[in-house]
Amino acid sequence: MDMGLMNRTALVTGSTRGIGKAIAKELAREGVNVLINGRDQEEVERVVQEIKAEFPATTPRNAAADIVDSQQRAALFNKFPDIDILVNNMGIYEIMKYEDVSDEVWETYFRTNVLAANGLCKLYLPQMLKREFGRILFIASEEAVMPSGLMPHYGVTKSMLLSLSKSLSKLTIGTEVTINTLLPGPTLSENVHQIIESVYANEDMTWAEKENRFMTTNLPQSEIQRFIRPSEIGRLAAFVCSPYASAFRGSPIRMDGGMVPTIF
Repeated sequence: MDMGLMNRTALVTGSTRGIGKAIAKELAREGVNVLINGRDQEEVERVVQEIKAEFPATTPRNAAADIVDSQQRAALFNKFPDIDILVNNMGIYEIMKYEDVSDEVWETYFRTNVLAANGLCKLYLPQMLKREFGRILFIASEEAVMPSGLMPHYGVTKSMLLSLSKSLSKLTIGTEVTINTLLPGPTLSENVHQIIESVYANEDMTWAEKENRFMTTNLPQSEIQRFIRPSEIGRLAAFVCSPYASAFRGSPIRMDGGMVPTIF
């Protein structure tokens, strides 16, 4: 399906691996010129070259920056002031007991998972509204609506993105600017793959058997009983960023593999 995104420009934060990289690749597949972001210049450049080789009709560019830092966010905006799509994917997570989450950790998660994304919105949203076209997409998690209790500091910040998305969407009335949030379920990122391999390091099993064992034991509520692949999230993100998804407004869009048991 042609998503109608040819020659658009997209900034995807945290796009050197995992869901962010998958989203960047799926957008490039649709002819989007993607700005690859991460803190490591060499890693960012490696992904830029990888995407350029795979999608030679596009022009991926190096947008290395630590977007948690307000000065680096501003510098990034000054370097790339005109974009059509902003995907706020970058974030951190870690399983921690509530009693071990210090005030410093809470502040770090708030700055990283919320304020960095909000800071980019404050820079790019006015430009999109002026042109009356744009797409802003937040990447949250099923933890935003179904907190497991294993990562309270993470879940709270992802819930905040839903509220931020809905609030900012109110500013887009009468324009072709949309602001939405994706809520992926457990996804097979590089980190997750390493964790599963380490859990069953001494077991003589294929990867498929390890995945099945882990899902059955730890995530029995999943209806697909496998990890979501990043490319699946990427394809959905490309659609939501397309002109065909203009009726999605401030929407929480779940791709959770059936993890969330409620209707809404």
